[in-house]
Amino acid sequence: MRKAIFAVIISFSLSGMARAQDAAAPCGPADDLSEELSTNVAADSRCFEIRMYTADTARNGVGDYDLAIDELHQRFREKEVAIFEKHGAEIIAVWQNLDDPNTLVWMLAYRDRAHRSEVWAAFRADPEWTALREKYNVPVSANVFMLSATDYSALK
Repeated sequence: MRKAIFAVIISFSLSGMARAQDAAAPCGPADDLSEELSTNVAADSRCFEIRMYTADTARNGVGDYDLAIDELHQRFREKEVAIFEKHGAEIIAVWQNLDDPNTLVWMLAYRDRAHRSEVWAAFRADPEWTALREKYNVPVSANVFMLSATDYSALK
């Protein structure tokens, strides 16, 4: 049987906050998953999250940047990554999508699903995030994928 990969689509409002919260898709160590999902998952896997943010091009030329994607990258560069790390997330990498120049892709890792929930609650409540979001108010659409490492993956 093939292992399912869960994807949650989140719609963002103009303020940059999610209108619909992502569902509690399972991720992390094999013991945290259902029997069906734990097949091929490492017992020591962390919970991985890939997030793809596509900047709303209607924002182009509105702020201090010609392109909304540049403004989004500046938000990450300036403080967003640091705020997540402050609250316990590990940022594995942040990429520029070469097939879609308006899309930023990044990967985070957490100990398990509960840790992810703690990190996001602290991030959303952080006044530094509120100020940063107001400074770089870039609306985005997001695709979110929750993943667990396979038992043969080098990255766990």
